[in-house]
Amino acid sequence: MRIGFIGAGAMAGAIVRGTIAAGTPADHILLTGTEGTATRLAQATGAIEAASNSDVVAGSDVVVLAVKPHVVPLVATEISEAVRLHNPLIASIAAGITTTRLEGILPEGARVVRVMPNMAATVGEAMSALCAGSQASDGDLARARALMDSVGRTIVLEEKDFSTFTALSGSSPAFVFAFIEALARAGVLGGIPKAQAVDIVAQAVLGSARTVQVEAARRAAGDPGRTPADLIDAVSSPGGTTVAGLVAMERAGFSDAVIRGFEATVARDRQLGA
Repeated sequence: MRIGFIGAGAMAGAIVRGTIAAGTPADHILLTGTEGTATRLAQATGAIEAASNSDVVAGSDVVVLAVKPHVVPLVATEISEAVRLHNPLIASIAAGITTTRLEGILPEGARVVRVMPNMAATVGEAMSALCAGSQASDGDLARARALMDSVGRTIVLEEKDFSTFTALSGSSPAFVFAFIEALARAGVLGGIPKAQAVDIVAQAVLGSARTVQVEAARRAAGDPGRTPADLIDAVSSPGGTTVAGLVAMERAGFSDAVIRGFEATVARDRQLGA
């Protein structure tokens, strides 16, 4: 399978590297980008820099649209004729751009799959959602899913749920980073050097997330498994340090702040897709 990337930024680079690591020959990958990004990515990975976006479409079985949302209509218009002639699968990772909107600016019959990864693709731990457009087959969806499986885990969702997914997965790494930064600064206040505090908190967050996954897998297998609420209770001894901290955070509006952040993210994603 030959894969093309229109856009060669950080997310495209992560997917290119993951795809190559999964077994796709580097010379089966075509790239275009702006400001030298495609040149640098091609030199770093062995992928081929194409002369134009239309050349990417003509030479690929799957084309990943990895450009900013406001650029998608311009690119779609530019490649329209090449899509009509060659009809590759178009996988768009642009936030807020629905399959219906993309199909409306591509030639009739264009096969589109919408993909929403998150930045953890850069370390092979992405959580990506996918949905198929009206003309994409089950095989097209499976092909796009295999591509994204190379950089983490995937889930197929109804498109109506993509704004919610964006808040839960696409934007939430920034929320988690903000929590790590705040807690690490608190560690500095307590006398631990910043770099060491960041390392401590990052490992604690990583271990906590992995614990949630393990417990969820147990429940999915039909065995007893604890929910996140159960795990909070397990850490919180009556009258202890952890519950004192949790109560203080709730009094300061911790849960409400998280929910407000979620709601603002969903609202903005829907504005982008309007």
